[in-house]
Amino acid sequence: SLGVGASNVEGYLFPETYKVSAATTEKAILTTLVAHFWNAFGEGFRKRAQQIGMSIHEVVVLASIVEGEAQLDDERGTIAGVYHNRLKSNMRLQADPTVQYALPGGPRRLFYKDYHYDSPYNTYRHKGLPPGPISSPGMASIEAVLYPADVDYIYFVARGDGSHVFS
Repeated sequence: SLGVGASNVEGYLFPETYKVSAATTEKAILTTLVAHFWNAFGEGFRKRAQQIGMSIHEVVVLASIVEGEAQLDDERGTIAGVYHNRLKSNMRLQADPTVQYALPGGPRRLFYKDYHYDSPYNTYRHKGLPPGPISSPGMASIEAVLYPADVDYIYFVARGDGSHVFS
């Protein structure tokens, strides 16, 4: 009913500060957040998604992964570029945030055994994008996916200070 071509609205609840009264219904809040997403994801973004061969849903899914991975805004485009390169090369994304999403109990430090966890969201086990978003990405991550950095990188690793090393 909200125009989301998915089984739920995860990924389409646009992260923003909203003013709502205590009497506002859950449905009204969801409607507002999703409407804000559609306003933000305008015609220019729809055309750009088509140009790069992605559906809106695919953009949202990949942007949610970038959102989970990037801590520094200036790295979002490079991270998105790496994931685009991996998708084009038919490689697994191997994105830790997707494993954290799949595991019961919420995000935590990952162990080697976690990369074998059986879930369609585990991008260490399955090629391509997971079936749905793992969070609701902000505008910076959506833009990074639509306009990724033109890089040759296919790998990156966290440094521990919020930044990454790319290769």
